[in-house]
Amino acid sequence: MSQTIIVKIGTSSLTKVDTGNPAISAIATLVETSSYLRRIGHRVVLVSSGAVGIGCARLGMKDRPKTIVGKQAAAAVGQGRLMRVYDDLFSSQKQAIAQILLTRTDLVQRDRYLNAKNTFEELLRMGVIPIVNENDSLAVEELKFGDNDTLSAMVASLLEADWLFLLTDIDKLYSDNPRHNPEAKPITLVRNIDELAELQVEAGGSGTNWGTGGMASKIEAARIATSAGVRTVIAAATECPNIEKIMEGELLGTQFEPQQHTPNARKRWIAHGIIPKGELYLDDGAVRAICLGGKSLLAAGITDVKGEFQESEAVVLRDRFGKEVAKGLVNYSSTDIIRVRGCRSEEVRAILGDRSPDTVVHRDNLVLN
Repeated sequence: MSQTIIVKIGTSSLTKVDTGNPAISAIATLVETSSYLRRIGHRVVLVSSGAVGIGCARLGMKDRPKTIVGKQAAAAVGQGRLMRVYDDLFSSQKQAIAQILLTRTDLVQRDRYLNAKNTFEELLRMGVIPIVNENDSLAVEELKFGDNDTLSAMVASLLEADWLFLLTDIDKLYSDNPRHNPEAKPITLVRNIDELAELQVEAGGSGTNWGTGGMASKIEAARIATSAGVRTVIAAATECPNIEKIMEGELLGTQFEPQQHTPNARKRWIAHGIIPKGELYLDDGAVRAICLGGKSLLAAGITDVKGEFQESEAVVLRDRFGKEVAKGLVNYSSTDIIRVRGCRSEEVRAILGDRSPDTVVHRDNLVLN
């Protein structure tokens, strides 16, 4: 049975720690495994880090740049070299590849989101393996994914993937950093991300000078992917050849079970594709109506507004304690919501006009946390 598999591999696994140059043997193993999975009928997408690190090596830099423009320049130098390595190795497997560079804008704007999805689907239909990276040479800070763990999870959600493999330099998730604490306990199965708080998991930052991610970003990626119904695995890059065994049930690495999710593509886009521009705080009645009654959000239930946003932009909905309960697209600007918060529908129309929408966030544009 054909399945859609997203494989993300980090900079620390693709480059040599001391120089930042491509680790050819590791990349070759990834290429061989990906090509094999494609030959036996699966749809495969690679999300590959490494452009900035390889660019730094090419430029003779000893550390990753601290500035956005420095990272953009290094990425512009490194991306072509990285793709040349991939193209040479995949050509030896007679496997066609494609390069897709994304910024968050591509998944924030609805039309670009759909264009990206259609491009991926057509490439996969043609038997191509897309190789995805963030467009670091153009992305600005406020529109960056932050790291390729997040990018891979959003691609997995976009494509309604069956599996997301986050390949790194550690074999699985531990209760603490096993490099520093020999008593750290391995975690092989996570049924719900909230379990990790009970297990007192310590998630650190990136493992090398060249990378941006770390275990914390992988846990967040797993949260995004599993909430979209994607089974997620954190495993060592050396386990790459065992992906098929993992798919057949072998418990390697740390596996995160998929959660209940909406089959509605638009709601997945709202949940994972867009960046909230503000926050609405709700009273208890509004929270119950949204979470238990499947209702839309009315102005009467809003107690506070934070941030500046326009009509049709995304906001986070929070209860009176500040806990996030949902995300949605608003029918009013922040300025107008401030004017009508706490008001009943007839009062809203009196203040803003008879043609004002009945709801602040319609339930069709609302996704529960």
